[in-house]
Amino acid sequence: MAQIRLISWNVNGIRAVHRKGAFDWFQKTRPEIFCIQETKSHPTQLPAELTQIDGYHTYFSSAIRKGYSGVALYSQIKPLEVKYGFGQEKFDTEGRIIIAEYPQFYLFNIYYPNGKSSPERLVYKMEFYDAFLEAAENLKKTGKPLIICGDVNTAHKEIDLARPKENEKVSGFLPEERVWMDKFLAHGYLDTFRLYNQEPGNYTWWDYKSGARDRNIGWRIDYFFVSQDFKPQVKNAWINADVMGSDHCPLGIEIGI
Repeated sequence: MAQIRLISWNVNGIRAVHRKGAFDWFQKTRPEIFCIQETKSHPTQLPAELTQIDGYHTYFSSAIRKGYSGVALYSQIKPLEVKYGFGQEKFDTEGRIIIAEYPQFYLFNIYYPNGKSSPERLVYKMEFYDAFLEAAENLKKTGKPLIICGDVNTAHKEIDLARPKENEKVSGFLPEERVWMDKFLAHGYLDTFRLYNQEPGNYTWWDYKSGARDRNIGWRIDYFFVSQDFKPQVKNAWINADVMGSDHCPLGIEIGI
């Protein structure tokens, strides 16, 4: 059985992370599959050392709007097929979606919308959630397991953020967002980190402006989910909270296939 490591990281600007030298962490750890969110760039804007990495196949989904959103996939294993959306223009033009089919599973790498900026964006976020779940359920019907990773932009339970009471009316911890998370998991998906760690104080995002990271006043809004049938293949799950360079940190799983 081969052991494969998958890492997910919202880099909050791939060029910025590269300038800081933080991208070197990926080169040192060399996971078999590396998923990035919020690249904020088109591949034509990137140097070759970010688009042509020895031993990796690279895939980018970019927003029409420049300097916004974007996801990328670096994979030592060449996918059978890669798609860049749900087939709905209102979602696909923001460059938030890569769906890669591998022999043993489907992989979703997604940068889910943030709903904080306006009531309209919160509506868009909830509609995106539903479009994602429909796409996931349709692929699940093929009988092939699903791995889903990315910045979901919602903390599921009170344990998943440092100050739940203060944030009950803030997008990212609103009742309707948390109810959707309940619904999603009820469709037969597992939060891999909680299979291995039930402790509080484990976060993946900290507000830059308030210096929250030094005090670990954070939110766990980045996840790896798997469909229930893939649970036996999940061997470990973790958060790399010590890796700097973004307001998010990387997280990962190890699977056996």
